[in-house]
Amino acid sequence: MQCKRIARSLLLAALSGIFWSQAFGQNPLIPKETDSIPDPKTEKLLITQKDLIDVFAEWVNSPGLAKHNNVTHKTGRVYVSAAPGVGYTLSTGFAAILASNAAFYTSEDAKLSNVFADVVYTQNKQLITHIQGNFWTKANGYNIITDWRYLKYPQKTYGLGGHTDLDNSFDQDYQYLRLYQSILKNMGKNFYAGLGYSLDYHWNISETSDDIFAISDAQLYGLPGKTTSSGINVNLLFDDRDNSINPDRGTYFNVLFRQNLKALGSDENWESLRIDLRKYYRFPRNSENVLAFWSFNWLTLQGNPPYLDLPATGWDPYNNMGRGYIQGRFRGKNLLYLETEYRFKISGNGLIGGVVFANAQSVSEWPSNKFEVIAPAGGAGLRLKFNKHSRANIAIDYGVGAGGSQGFFLNLGEVF
Repeated sequence: MQCKRIARSLLLAALSGIFWSQAFGQNPLIPKETDSIPDPKTEKLLITQKDLIDVFAEWVNSPGLAKHNNVTHKTGRVYVSAAPGVGYTLSTGFAAILASNAAFYTSEDAKLSNVFADVVYTQNKQLITHIQGNFWTKANGYNIITDWRYLKYPQKTYGLGGHTDLDNSFDQDYQYLRLYQSILKNMGKNFYAGLGYSLDYHWNISETSDDIFAISDAQLYGLPGKTTSSGINVNLLFDDRDNSINPDRGTYFNVLFRQNLKALGSDENWESLRIDLRKYYRFPRNSENVLAFWSFNWLTLQGNPPYLDLPATGWDPYNNMGRGYIQGRFRGKNLLYLETEYRFKISGNGLIGGVVFANAQSVSEWPSNKFEVIAPAGGAGLRLKFNKHSRANIAIDYGVGAGGSQGFFLNLGEVF
Protein backbone atom coordinates (compact mmCIF):
# COMPACT_ATOMS: atom_id res chain seq x y z
CA MET A 1 0.00 0.00 0.00
CA GLN A 2 2.79 2.38 1.01
CA CYS A 3 0.12 4.93 0.76
CA LYS A 4 2.10 7.86 2.05
CA ARG A 5 2.66 6.24 0.17
CA ILE A 6 1.79 6.16 -3.39
CA ALA A 7 0.37 9.67 -3.18
CA ARG A 8 3.88 10.94 -2.64
CA SER A 9 4.72 10.34 -6.27
CA LEU A 10 6.89 12.64 -8.33
CA LEU A 11 4.21 14.09 -10.55
CA LEU A 12 1.75 14.63 -7.75
CA ALA A 13 4.39 16.28 -5.64
CA ALA A 14 5.28 18.69 -8.41
CA LEU A 15 1.69 19.49 -9.36
CA SER A 16 0.29 19.96 -5.88
CA GLY A 17 3.31 21.90 -4.64
CA ILE A 18 3.26 24.27 -7.61
CA PHE A 19 -0.50 24.82 -7.34
CA TRP A 20 -0.22 25.48 -3.61
CA SER A 21 2.58 27.99 -3.88
CA GLN A 22 1.08 29.79 -6.86
CA ALA A 23 -2.40 30.12 -5.38
CA PHE A 24 -1.69 30.79 -1.73
CA GLY A 25 1.99 31.56 -1.25
CA GLN A 26 2.42 28.72 1.24
CA ASN A 27 3.22 25.05 1.01
CA PRO A 28 1.28 22.51 3.12
CA LEU A 29 4.54 20.94 4.25
CA ILE A 30 5.70 23.75 6.51
CA PRO A 31 7.48 21.99 9.39
CA LYS A 32 5.73 22.14 12.73
CA GLU A 33 8.57 23.89 14.54
CA THR A 34 8.75 26.75 12.02
CA ASP A 35 5.11 27.58 11.46
CA SER A 36 5.79 31.29 11.66
CA ILE A 37 7.35 33.91 9.45
CA PRO A 38 11.11 33.27 9.15
CA ASP A 39 13.45 35.94 10.49
CA PRO A 40 15.36 38.11 7.97
CA LYS A 41 18.54 36.06 8.36
CA THR A 42 16.67 32.86 7.54
CA GLU A 43 14.90 34.56 4.64
CA LYS A 44 18.25 35.68 3.20
CA LEU A 45 19.58 32.13 3.44
CA LEU A 46 16.46 30.72 1.74
CA ILE A 47 16.85 33.09 -1.18
CA THR A 48 20.35 31.69 -1.83
CA GLN A 49 18.92 28.16 -1.88
CA LYS A 50 16.95 26.63 -4.73
CA ASP A 51 14.09 24.13 -4.86
CA LEU A 52 11.94 22.61 -7.60
CA ILE A 53 9.38 25.42 -7.30
CA ASP A 54 12.15 27.92 -8.10
CA VAL A 55 13.22 25.79 -11.07
CA PHE A 56 9.66 25.65 -12.36
CA ALA A 57 9.21 29.40 -11.85
CA GLU A 58 12.28 30.09 -13.97
CA TRP A 59 11.14 27.61 -16.61
CA VAL A 60 7.68 29.17 -17.05
CA ASN A 61 8.94 32.71 -16.29
CA SER A 62 6.36 33.20 -13.53
CA PRO A 63 7.13 36.18 -11.24
CA GLY A 64 4.21 35.25 -8.95
CA LEU A 65 5.47 31.74 -8.45
CA ALA A 66 8.97 33.02 -7.81
CA LYS A 67 7.66 34.91 -4.75
CA HIS A 68 7.21 31.69 -2.82
CA ASN A 69 10.17 32.76 -0.66
CA ASN A 70 7.63 34.63 1.46
CA VAL A 71 5.87 32.58 4.15
CA THR A 72 2.75 33.82 5.94
CA HIS A 73 1.00 32.68 9.10
CA LYS A 74 -2.66 33.74 9.21
CA THR A 75 -5.14 32.29 11.68
CA GLY A 76 -8.48 31.13 10.28
CA ARG A 77 -7.40 30.94 6.66
CA VAL A 78 -7.63 27.51 5.04
CA TYR A 79 -4.95 26.71 2.47
CA VAL A 80 -6.09 24.10 -0.02
CA SER A 81 -4.27 22.18 -2.75
CA ALA A 82 -5.43 19.35 -4.99
CA ALA A 83 -3.99 17.57 -8.01
CA PRO A 84 -4.00 14.30 -9.96
CA GLY A 85 -0.82 12.30 -10.23
CA VAL A 86 0.85 8.98 -10.85
CA GLY A 87 2.92 6.77 -8.59
CA TYR A 88 4.68 3.44 -8.30
CA THR A 89 5.52 0.92 -5.56
CA LEU A 90 6.58 -2.73 -5.61
CA SER A 91 3.25 -3.81 -4.12
CA THR A 92 0.97 -1.75 -6.38
CA GLY A 93 2.73 -1.28 -9.70
CA PHE A 94 1.80 2.01 -11.35
CA ALA A 95 -1.06 3.95 -9.81
CA ALA A 96 -3.40 6.81 -10.70
CA ILE A 97 -3.93 9.25 -7.83
CA LEU A 98 -6.23 12.12 -6.91
CA ALA A 99 -5.05 13.84 -3.74
CA SER A 100 -5.88 16.98 -1.77
CA ASN A 101 -4.63 18.77 1.30
CA ALA A 102 -6.13 21.49 3.50
CA ALA A 103 -4.04 23.28 6.13
CA PHE A 104 -4.87 25.95 8.68
CA TYR A 105 -3.92 27.49 12.02
CA THR A 106 -6.40 27.32 14.90
CA SER A 107 -4.59 30.18 16.67
CA GLU A 108 -1.51 32.36 16.36
CA ASP A 109 0.36 30.19 18.88
CA ALA A 110 -0.63 26.82 17.37
CA LYS A 111 1.26 24.53 15.05
CA LEU A 112 -0.03 23.97 11.53
CA SER A 113 -3.10 21.70 11.38
CA ASN A 114 -3.79 19.77 8.20
CA VAL A 115 -6.10 17.26 6.55
CA PHE A 116 -4.89 14.99 3.74
CA ALA A 117 -7.18 12.88 1.53
CA ASP A 118 -6.53 10.74 -1.51
CA VAL A 119 -8.09 8.16 -3.83
CA VAL A 120 -5.76 5.70 -5.58
CA TYR A 121 -6.36 3.02 -8.20
CA THR A 122 -3.42 0.81 -9.10
CA GLN A 123 -2.15 -1.40 -11.88
CA ASN A 124 -2.84 -4.38 -9.61
CA LYS A 125 -6.55 -3.43 -9.33
CA GLN A 126 -6.21 -2.09 -5.81
CA LEU A 127 -8.46 0.72 -4.61
CA ILE A 128 -7.14 2.86 -1.76
CA THR A 129 -8.84 5.78 -0.03
CA HIS A 130 -7.29 7.59 2.88
CA ILE A 131 -8.08 10.50 5.18
CA GLN A 132 -5.41 11.66 7.61
CA GLY A 133 -5.83 14.60 9.98
CA ASN A 134 -3.43 16.26 12.41
CA PHE A 135 -5.13 19.04 14.43
CA TRP A 136 -3.51 21.32 17.01
CA THR A 137 -5.64 23.30 19.45
CA LYS A 138 -4.81 26.71 20.91
CA ALA A 139 -1.24 26.92 22.24
CA ASN A 140 -0.79 23.28 21.18
CA GLY A 141 -2.59 22.12 24.29
CA TYR A 142 -4.01 19.10 22.50
CA ASN A 143 -3.08 17.16 19.37
CA ILE A 144 -5.94 15.28 17.65
CA ILE A 145 -4.73 12.59 15.24
CA THR A 146 -6.96 10.86 12.66
CA ASP A 147 -6.14 7.99 10.31
CA TRP A 148 -9.10 6.55 8.38
CA ARG A 149 -8.63 4.21 5.41
CA TYR A 150 -10.60 1.95 3.10
CA LEU A 151 -8.82 -0.55 0.85
CA LYS A 152 -9.83 -3.11 -1.74
CA TYR A 153 -6.43 -4.72 -1.76
CA PRO A 154 -5.26 -7.76 -3.71
CA GLN A 155 -1.71 -8.57 -2.61
CA LYS A 156 0.82 -11.34 -2.26
CA THR A 157 1.69 -12.93 1.07
CA TYR A 158 4.82 -14.95 1.77
CA GLY A 159 4.01 -16.68 5.03
CA LEU A 160 5.24 -16.37 8.61
CA GLY A 161 8.78 -16.01 9.89
CA GLY A 162 12.07 -15.34 8.17
CA HIS A 163 12.52 -18.67 6.32
CA THR A 164 10.13 -17.67 3.52
CA ASP A 165 10.83 -17.41 -0.20
CA LEU A 166 9.95 -14.75 -2.78
CA ASP A 167 9.02 -17.50 -5.26
CA ASN A 168 6.63 -19.20 -2.85
CA SER A 169 3.78 -16.74 -2.44
CA PHE A 170 0.01 -16.86 -2.22
CA ASP A 171 -2.46 -14.37 -3.67
CA GLN A 172 -4.72 -12.74 -1.13
CA ASP A 173 -7.64 -10.40 -1.63
CA TYR A 174 -9.66 -8.52 0.95
CA GLN A 175 -11.43 -5.32 1.87
CA TYR A 176 -10.13 -3.34 4.79
CA LEU A 177 -11.49 -0.55 6.98
CA ARG A 178 -9.14 1.23 9.37
CA LEU A 179 -10.40 3.79 11.90
CA TYR A 180 -7.69 5.18 14.19
CA GLN A 181 -8.39 8.16 16.43
CA SER A 182 -6.19 9.58 19.20
CA ILE A 183 -6.10 12.67 21.43
CA LEU A 184 -2.80 13.68 23.03
CA LYS A 185 -2.34 16.32 25.72
CA ASN A 186 0.76 18.45 26.16
CA MET A 187 2.37 17.24 29.40
CA GLY A 188 5.50 19.39 29.21
CA LYS A 189 8.07 20.64 26.74
CA ASN A 190 8.06 18.32 23.69
CA PHE A 191 6.20 15.61 25.62
CA TYR A 192 2.63 14.42 24.90
CA ALA A 193 0.45 11.65 26.27
CA GLY A 194 -3.05 10.50 25.45
CA LEU A 195 -5.61 7.83 24.63
CA GLY A 196 -7.15 6.57 21.43
CA TYR A 197 -9.30 3.99 19.70
CA SER A 198 -8.18 1.64 16.92
CA LEU A 199 -10.32 -0.51 14.60
CA ASP A 200 -8.99 -2.89 11.95
CA TYR A 201 -11.80 -4.66 10.09
CA HIS A 202 -11.06 -7.05 7.19
CA TRP A 203 -13.76 -8.81 5.20
CA ASN A 204 -14.21 -10.75 1.97
CA ILE A 205 -10.82 -12.32 2.70
CA SER A 206 -9.73 -14.94 0.18
CA GLU A 207 -6.48 -16.70 -0.71
CA THR A 208 -5.48 -18.61 -3.84
CA SER A 209 -2.42 -20.32 -5.28
CA ASP A 210 -1.35 -21.86 -8.59
CA ASP A 211 -0.74 -25.05 -6.62
CA ILE A 212 -4.22 -26.21 -5.59
CA PHE A 213 -2.70 -28.64 -3.07
CA ALA A 214 -0.54 -26.04 -1.30
CA ILE A 215 -1.40 -25.00 2.23
CA SER A 216 -0.26 -21.55 3.30
CA ASP A 217 0.98 -20.34 6.67
CA ALA A 218 -2.05 -18.05 6.75
CA GLN A 219 -4.39 -21.03 6.52
CA LEU A 220 -2.47 -22.91 9.21
CA TYR A 221 -2.43 -19.85 11.46
CA GLY A 222 -6.10 -19.11 10.77
CA LEU A 223 -7.60 -17.03 7.97
CA PRO A 224 -11.37 -16.66 8.29
CA GLY A 225 -13.46 -14.68 5.82
CA LYS A 226 -13.53 -11.63 8.09
CA THR A 227 -11.66 -10.41 11.17
CA THR A 228 -12.13 -7.56 13.64
CA SER A 229 -9.55 -6.01 15.94
CA SER A 230 -11.05 -3.31 18.14
CA GLY A 231 -9.26 -1.74 21.06
CA ILE A 232 -8.04 1.21 23.05
CA ASN A 233 -4.50 2.52 23.01
CA VAL A 234 -2.20 4.55 25.22
CA ASN A 235 0.13 6.88 23.32
CA LEU A 236 3.32 8.52 24.66
CA LEU A 237 5.31 10.90 22.48
CA PHE A 238 8.54 12.89 22.87
CA ASP A 239 9.69 14.96 19.89
CA ASP A 240 12.36 17.67 19.98
CA ARG A 241 13.41 17.46 16.32
CA ASP A 242 14.21 20.78 14.69
CA ASN A 243 12.05 19.84 11.68
CA SER A 244 9.48 17.03 11.53
CA ILE A 245 9.80 16.55 7.76
CA ASN A 246 13.56 16.57 7.27
CA PRO A 247 15.34 16.71 10.66
CA ASP A 248 19.05 17.33 11.00
CA ARG A 249 19.14 17.01 14.79
CA GLY A 250 16.97 15.88 17.65
CA THR A 251 15.08 12.86 18.97
CA TYR A 252 11.69 11.31 18.22
CA PHE A 253 10.34 8.67 20.62
CA ASN A 254 6.83 7.19 20.40
CA VAL A 255 5.40 4.31 22.44
CA LEU A 256 1.95 2.93 21.59
CA PHE A 257 0.30 0.25 23.73
CA ARG A 258 -2.87 -1.26 22.24
CA GLN A 259 -5.35 -3.54 24.02
CA ASN A 260 -7.98 -5.22 21.84
CA LEU A 261 -11.05 -6.40 23.69
CA LYS A 262 -13.97 -8.68 22.87
CA ALA A 263 -16.08 -6.23 24.86
CA LEU A 264 -15.34 -3.63 22.13
CA GLY A 265 -16.15 -6.03 19.27
CA SER A 266 -12.73 -7.61 18.75
CA ASP A 267 -12.67 -11.28 17.70
CA GLU A 268 -10.06 -12.00 20.39
CA ASN A 269 -8.41 -10.29 23.33
CA TRP A 270 -4.85 -9.42 22.39
CA GLU A 271 -2.25 -6.78 23.21
CA SER A 272 0.55 -5.15 21.25
CA LEU A 273 3.35 -2.67 21.86
CA ARG A 274 4.94 -0.46 19.23
CA ILE A 275 8.17 1.43 19.96
CA ASP A 276 9.44 3.98 17.42
CA LEU A 277 12.81 5.67 18.15
CA ARG A 278 14.65 8.03 15.80
CA LYS A 279 17.84 10.02 16.36
CA TYR A 280 19.53 12.60 14.12
CA TYR A 281 23.05 14.08 14.13
CA ARG A 282 24.85 16.54 11.90
CA PHE A 283 27.95 14.72 10.68
CA PRO A 284 30.46 16.26 10.40
CA ARG A 285 29.09 18.60 13.04
CA ASN A 286 29.76 21.82 11.09
CA SER A 287 28.22 20.47 7.86
CA GLU A 288 24.64 20.15 6.61
CA ASN A 289 25.02 16.37 6.22
CA VAL A 290 22.97 14.16 8.53
CA LEU A 291 23.52 10.75 10.08
CA ALA A 292 20.14 9.28 11.09
CA PHE A 293 19.12 6.16 13.01
CA TRP A 294 15.72 4.49 13.22
CA SER A 295 14.61 1.64 15.49
CA PHE A 296 11.08 0.30 15.03
CA ASN A 297 9.92 -2.60 17.20
CA TRP A 298 6.41 -4.07 16.96
CA LEU A 299 5.60 -6.72 19.55
CA THR A 300 2.60 -8.91 20.39
CA LEU A 301 2.45 -9.04 24.17
CA GLN A 302 -0.51 -11.37 24.60
CA GLY A 303 -2.99 -13.30 22.45
CA ASN A 304 -3.08 -13.99 18.71
CA PRO A 305 -3.76 -11.08 16.34
CA PRO A 306 -5.54 -11.91 13.06
CA TYR A 307 -3.10 -12.82 10.29
CA LEU A 308 -3.61 -9.50 8.46
CA ASP A 309 -3.01 -7.52 11.68
CA LEU A 310 0.31 -9.19 12.48
CA PRO A 311 3.48 -7.05 12.34
CA ALA A 312 4.81 -7.09 8.78
CA THR A 313 7.29 -5.35 6.49
CA GLY A 314 5.97 -2.03 5.23
CA TRP A 315 2.87 -1.98 7.44
CA ASP A 316 4.23 0.59 9.90
CA PRO A 317 2.06 3.74 10.26
CA TYR A 318 3.73 5.46 7.29
CA ASN A 319 4.33 2.32 5.22
CA ASN A 320 8.04 3.16 4.84
CA MET A 321 9.78 0.37 6.74
CA GLY A 322 11.97 -2.10 4.87
CA ARG A 323 13.34 -0.43 1.75
CA GLY A 324 14.65 -3.27 -0.39
CA TYR A 325 11.59 -5.49 0.20
CA ILE A 326 8.02 -5.55 -1.03
CA GLN A 327 5.30 -4.72 1.47
CA GLY A 328 4.34 -7.77 3.55
CA ARG A 329 7.53 -9.65 2.64
CA PHE A 330 8.12 -10.74 6.27
CA ARG A 331 5.39 -11.29 8.86
CA GLY A 332 5.28 -12.62 12.42
CA LYS A 333 3.92 -12.01 15.90
CA ASN A 334 6.98 -9.88 16.70
CA LEU A 335 9.12 -7.67 14.48
CA LEU A 336 12.44 -5.92 15.17
CA TYR A 337 13.80 -3.32 12.77
CA LEU A 338 16.88 -1.08 12.60
CA GLU A 339 17.93 1.36 9.89
CA THR A 340 20.64 3.94 9.42
CA GLU A 341 20.96 6.53 6.68
CA TYR A 342 23.55 9.13 5.70
CA ARG A 343 22.15 12.20 3.93
CA PHE A 344 24.49 14.58 2.12
CA LYS A 345 24.40 17.60 -0.18
CA ILE A 346 25.50 17.28 -3.79
CA SER A 347 24.79 20.77 -5.16
CA GLY A 348 25.78 23.86 -3.21
CA ASN A 349 22.36 25.48 -3.66
CA GLY A 350 20.65 22.57 -1.90
CA LEU A 351 18.63 21.46 -4.93
CA ILE A 352 20.24 18.01 -5.25
CA GLY A 353 21.33 15.66 -2.50
CA GLY A 354 22.01 12.00 -1.97
CA VAL A 355 21.65 9.24 0.60
CA VAL A 356 23.06 5.83 1.34
CA PHE A 357 21.17 3.53 3.70
CA ALA A 358 21.25 0.11 5.31
CA ASN A 359 18.60 -1.72 7.30
CA ALA A 360 17.93 -5.07 8.91
CA GLN A 361 14.74 -6.70 10.13
CA SER A 362 13.78 -9.89 11.90
CA VAL A 363 10.35 -11.42 12.53
CA SER A 364 9.65 -14.19 14.98
CA GLU A 365 9.00 -17.71 13.73
CA TRP A 366 5.64 -19.36 14.20
CA PRO A 367 4.70 -21.05 16.46
CA SER A 368 7.99 -20.94 18.39
CA ASN A 369 8.15 -17.11 18.52
CA LYS A 370 11.95 -17.34 18.26
CA PHE A 371 14.00 -14.93 16.14
CA GLU A 372 16.11 -17.00 13.76
CA VAL A 373 16.70 -14.96 10.58
CA ILE A 374 17.97 -11.42 10.02
CA ALA A 375 17.02 -9.93 6.63
CA PRO A 376 19.46 -7.16 5.62
CA ALA A 377 19.01 -4.58 2.86
CA GLY A 378 20.76 -1.50 1.59
CA GLY A 379 20.81 1.01 -1.17
CA ALA A 380 21.26 4.59 -2.30
CA GLY A 381 19.15 7.40 -3.63
CA LEU A 382 18.78 10.96 -4.81
CA ARG A 383 17.09 13.88 -3.08
CA LEU A 384 15.51 16.75 -5.03
CA LYS A 385 14.60 19.77 -2.90
CA PHE A 386 10.85 20.17 -3.27
CA ASN A 387 10.31 23.06 -0.87
CA LYS A 388 13.16 24.89 0.84
CA HIS A 389 10.95 26.31 3.61
CA SER A 390 9.89 22.91 4.92
CA ARG A 391 13.11 21.26 3.69
CA ALA A 392 10.88 18.62 2.07
CA ASN A 393 12.66 16.50 -0.52
CA ILE A 394 11.44 14.22 -3.25
CA ALA A 395 13.15 10.95 -2.38
CA ILE A 396 14.07 8.47 -5.11
CA ASP A 397 15.73 5.36 -3.68
CA TYR A 398 16.79 1.99 -4.99
CA GLY A 399 17.03 -0.77 -2.42
CA VAL A 400 18.40 -4.31 -2.60
CA GLY A 401 17.49 -7.02 -0.10
CA ALA A 402 18.21 -10.72 0.32
CA GLY A 403 16.89 -13.45 -1.96
CA GLY A 404 16.73 -11.30 -5.10
CA SER A 405 14.46 -8.63 -3.61
CA GLN A 406 15.03 -5.16 -5.08
CA GLY A 407 13.21 -2.14 -6.43
CA PHE A 408 12.56 1.61 -6.45
CA PHE A 409 11.00 3.43 -3.49
CA LEU A 410 9.54 6.95 -3.83
CA ASN A 411 8.54 9.47 -1.15
CA LEU A 412 7.80 13.14 -0.68
CA GLY A 413 9.72 13.73 2.52
CA GLU A 414 12.33 11.56 4.12
CA VAL A 415 11.62 7.91 4.90
CA PHE A 416 12.12 8.65 8.61
